[in-house]
Amino acid sequence: MFKSGFVSIIGRPNVGKSTLTNRIIGEKLSIVSSKPQTTRNNIMSIYNKGDEAQLIFVDTPGLHKPKNKLGSEMVKMATESVGDVDLLVFITEPQSKVGKGDQFILDNIKGKNVPVFLLINKTDKSTPEEIAETITAYSEAYPFKEIVPISAINGNNVDTLIQLMVDYMPEGPRYYPEDMITDRQERFIVMEIIREKALRLLEQEVPHGIAVEILSMKTTEKGTYKIEANMLCEKSSHKGIIIGKNGAMLKKISTYARQDIEKFLDAKVYLRIWVKVKEEWRDSPFLLRELGYKE
Repeated sequence: MFKSGFVSIIGRPNVGKSTLTNRIIGEKLSIVSSKPQTTRNNIMSIYNKGDEAQLIFVDTPGLHKPKNKLGSEMVKMATESVGDVDLLVFITEPQSKVGKGDQFILDNIKGKNVPVFLLINKTDKSTPEEIAETITAYSEAYPFKEIVPISAINGNNVDTLIQLMVDYMPEGPRYYPEDMITDRQERFIVMEIIREKALRLLEQEVPHGIAVEILSMKTTEKGTYKIEANMLCEKSSHKGIIIGKNGAMLKKISTYARQDIEKFLDAKVYLRIWVKVKEEWRDSPFLLRELGYKE
């Protein structure tokens, strides 16, 4: 019997949703940084377990109180992903009581006719006592079907989690070809890799005002990729920070991005990035639609 189904990964920003997805799939498809609200789009990642099962994961933006139209679109995408899935995976961190953010999410999924797992992530940085307190507090807040302490960063207990998810899946078809690992096109992954490098390297106030658009992505006869991209920011002062003294910061972003893009595409890459100011793009319905954040 072949089993298949859709799994929605939900939780507050920066609890490890994207890290877990990347660990399960074995490829870096969702970008990761220490800054909250890194994920802006629902990204479907496909896990194939031979002739036994296929799991399709939806890595969502973290649920949070939006401050602009981009934030509203992110919350809308995260909320809608809960609707039509076979399993909900709710991720939190070890803590002695259920915080307001987690309670908000749990209140939103109450009444959903779908099994819900609780994943306690970052156990590599926690004591057994802290994990036990978390299990007690969250068990009282919601009737979880399974509770699994994990460490997404180093893979602790992730294999156990995968098998439990397969156990809960219904009988079904193979929705995607066995060699397919994401529903996103190469352009989207390249765009996200560039944005990740900016998130990791730039100052705290700049990253959330950044977007990336791919202007062109072509291959030569030798299989080399030539990629041109714009990095959009909201203020002229941010443009200076992104470029850096004598172009040093932009060069660093480009170099690190190119290295990861070459790994992803398994090909040599020439990458050029320009920085442009688009004031208040996060509140522009037209720009949000152009950049792929709004249907």
